Amino acid sequence: MITLPTMIITNLIIRADASVQIGTGHVMRCLALAHAWQERSGQAIFVMADTSSALENRLIMEGMRVVHLSGVAGGLEDATLTIDIAQKFNAQWVVVDGYHFGKDYQKLIKDAKLNLLFIDDYGHADYYYADLVLNQNISADIDLYPSREIYTKLLLGTEYVLLRREFWLWRNWQRETQSVANKILVTLGGSDPDNVTLKAIQSLQLLSMDGLEVIVIIGGSNPHHQILQQEISTSKLIIILRQNVNNMPELIAWADISIAAGGSTNWELAFMGLPSIVITLAENQHAIVEHLGKVKMAVNLGRHEKISTEDLAVSISKLLRSNDLRKEMSQKGQTLIDGFGSDRVISKMRGLTI
Repeated sequence: MITLPTMIITNLIIRADASVQIGTGHVMRCLALAHAWQERSGQAIFVMADTSSALENRLIMEGMRVVHLSGVAGGLEDATLTIDIAQKFNAQWVVVDGYHFGKDYQKLIKDAKLNLLFIDDYGHADYYYADLVLNQNISADIDLYPSREIYTKLLLGTEYVLLRREFWLWRNWQRETQSVANKILVTLGGSDPDNVTLKAIQSLQLLSMDGLEVIVIIGGSNPHHQILQQEISTSKLIIILRQNVNNMPELIAWADISIAAGGSTNWELAFMGLPSIVITLAENQHAIVEHLGKVKMAVNLGRHEKISTEDLAVSISKLLRSNDLRKEMSQKGQTLIDGFGSDRVISKMRGLTI
């Protein structure tokens, strides 16, 4: 357990977006931080230029406030409006998560005398003015951030993985590797614009194994629901399609393996000890997926465009049949992620707040 210093919690401003192109990962990992902030009697306000009704409804159901922005996302007007909102809500901290936020955006936030936490994945900004830069990935490295202010502190690595509130009750849970693996979870991002989920379902149809059960999870911003449902309706397998789930830990615990996209979901799967076949859907996922493959925490299949349904089917079959490999992946994941990352991040934030 992480012990936090005593401090009065104020409002927290979170600036993140979600769309079919962007996906939902930025908002969902910010939601994990918001949960931990809420737990200490604080209020989290999500400031968003792009979102979906399903995702916004979830934030509201979770007790968050949502404020909409107009104008170009990531621009200077965006930063100015975000500052105005922070001042209106008397917030000391602003959290920014997204690849369209750069050095000028950060500088405006800091010039307004606000504390800034910048959530990053691969050092995309030319310069970092933030008080804290968080990169929770296994591939995080100090060399990604050579250009930063002297006061900027780096929170790097999986000890800072942000897990949502629904995972906290599973911190002491240990997976038992089943001798017969037949339950498959497919989770390929909140939006999946290229419909890689369809390729995964088609690959599963090629397996010649009895008793397979499949749950396919898609987000509210996925535009392919009807196509996927049609494919599933003609399947010889037992496949259940679920959208906008709020019981992700239970589904991960149910499964024996997963087919997943690179990104924050990888840390949820690792925390729950679920062996995974990981597919890169976007370039920003490449370093994470490659590293997971190197340390044998997952099977790395590379870019989705280069994977055939036959290749994916072979990989699924091999992992289902290899008890030793599944056990090794499971143990490595649960050793790496302990579920207290959000507490550690808030502890660092509190330490910097005047």
